[in-house]
Amino acid sequence: MRTKDLAYFRKTLSHQLEELTHKSDAAVSGLLTTVEDSGDPVDQAERDLERSLSIRMLDRENKLILKIQRALRKIEDGTFGICEVCGQKIGIERLKSRPVAELCIDCKIRQEKLEKLAFDQT
Repeated sequence: MRTKDLAYFRKTLSHQLEELTHKSDAAVSGLLTTVEDSGDPVDQAERDLERSLSIRMLDRENKLILKIQRALRKIEDGTFGICEVCGQKIGIERLKSRPVAELCIDCKIRQEKLEKLAFDQT
């Protein structure tokens, strides 16, 4: 991959990582400081639901943070943009739309078909 492309992805991923980290830190801080106890069970159930949704979002964001960190390490070690299954280059357009992609489009389609088959059999 060209140096110019790697610089673009490094900058994009670093920016995403910074934004997600700040957002995640703020959300965790909010979860830790929100300790209202209301006698009203409906209000309490609503707060519990909001808290549960916030925790789910944090989990998703943390998983994305890990993927971004992994992609940045791949840029540094020269393996960014290489499919982890077949070893072929991942298309630049795919990387532009999903910079944390670890599989080329063919391997990703194959993986999704296998997952769908496994899900349909359950």
